[in-house]
Amino acid sequence: MALNRAGRTICNTGQKESNSIMKLLSRAVVFATCFSLASSIAIAQARVHALSGTVTTIHPKIQMTELDTDDGSSGHFQWLKKSDGDIYFDKSVSADATTADKFTTTQTHVIAYYIGGGEVVRTLVALRDLGTGPLVKSIGTVVKLDKHEHLLTIKNSTGGEESYHLDPKTVADAEDGVATNYKFDLSKGNRVRVLATQSNGSSTALLITPADL
Repeated sequence: MALNRAGRTICNTGQKESNSIMKLLSRAVVFATCFSLASSIAIAQARVHALSGTVTTIHPKIQMTELDTDDGSSGHFQWLKKSDGDIYFDKSVSADATTADKFTTTQTHVIAYYIGGGEVVRTLVALRDLGTGPLVKSIGTVVKLDKHEHLLTIKNSTGGEESYHLDPKTVADAEDGVATNYKFDLSKGNRVRVLATQSNGSSTALLITPADL
């Protein structure tokens, strides 16, 4: 009888350990599955970036827009289609723009929001019309981003410093996409391209993008 009790005790203990191991394995599988799904969603969503330029031609029949870009990159853009998949486009930025298929104005300066990089033809998501008025364009390295005063200071190619006010509609582009409402960061030494308006001797940044060396 003692042997049977001992045997049952050992069996019960082994079963408890087995159940514990199975629970741990189940939790690990659930965690791995959730992580995999989250990673897949993040990878699937293309990040929207920005550049500035002048709209030269719009081709509705072939769903393309041509820009004379300020940075000298290719100005051939095809319109975004449903088959292009999901994109991540900051709501605060998109609220101030017009989708590519609805934008009809030419010979106007714009901020163009697009996906894709390095291609001859990129995919145009939306445009923000800046009008035909004079704009300030500059390239330099970041000296300081004062988030309290909402002021960006850069050093230009001649060694002089330039300061630009930031407002809630100032758009900045980074590796993870465009952002506004001061939801961006710029480190000292970063090389940037700034597009701004000027009034009463004060410049306000409209768009800040990385500048190639």
